[in-house]
Amino acid sequence: MRSLNSLSSFESLFKSAFPVEDEKNSELFERNCSTSQSLEPVEMLPSKKAAEPAPSRVLPWLMALFYPLGRYFVLPLYFKRIEVIGREHLPSSGSVILAPTHRSRWDAMTLPYAAGHDITGRHLRFMVSANEVTGLQGWFIQRMGGFPVNTDRPAIASLRHGVDLLESGETLVIFPEGNIFRELHVQPLKPGLARLAIQAETSRSQLGVQVVPISIYYNNALVPWRSCVRIVIGTPLHVPDYCQGSHKQNAKRLTADLQAAMEALASENL
Repeated sequence: MRSLNSLSSFESLFKSAFPVEDEKNSELFERNCSTSQSLEPVEMLPSKKAAEPAPSRVLPWLMALFYPLGRYFVLPLYFKRIEVIGREHLPSSGSVILAPTHRSRWDAMTLPYAAGHDITGRHLRFMVSANEVTGLQGWFIQRMGGFPVNTDRPAIASLRHGVDLLESGETLVIFPEGNIFRELHVQPLKPGLARLAIQAETSRSQLGVQVVPISIYYNNALVPWRSCVRIVIGTPLHVPDYCQGSHKQNAKRLTADLQAAMEALASENL
């Protein structure tokens, strides 16, 4: 069991990485929001129950059905050409965060094609915005390993879940730009990915988290039928190299290095 100091450390680090509402303003905040905008209150001390914000697990039968369907039918039928460069950089074991650019909802299918179970033997656990995990779509996302985070006011439990997955040696997918952008150049990265990676690395010695920069490029920003897609996978960044001294400064340095790596990959697609 983790000590209270460890939990407090995670809480303070989380608050600095993501805009969480202050407890004193929580009641006023929720009262002023409409029903459609209301958000769950933040759990300030993540217990075992709080660490499970929503069902998130991999159903083997569902993966066995949808992965081949997408890989051998949907993608080849829809796209004229799919090119993947740099698969040799994908780690086959250990705790990994894939950090791709986000250019289309097709990314959720093209990325597993390039770096999913058929390639590495590992399922991808997507961190997605909470508004995508609703209805039938949400049921499928959560049972194919995805888990939600509210990007406007994320609960500590959601981020704790991400750290737990890394501690279990899983492969996470986090879009560090934070949203879908049609532009070719890389947008300024959010700090959350770096801080989550460093928190996971420092919570357990010799975890060896690796962050893999990835550039996804479509020859047409609207991705119409018979488009072409190119996915370039870069050399992993080793998070243990960013764990000496101040967490805040280390996260800034990791974010800056990831930005530079993603921009270098994106330039190959121009």
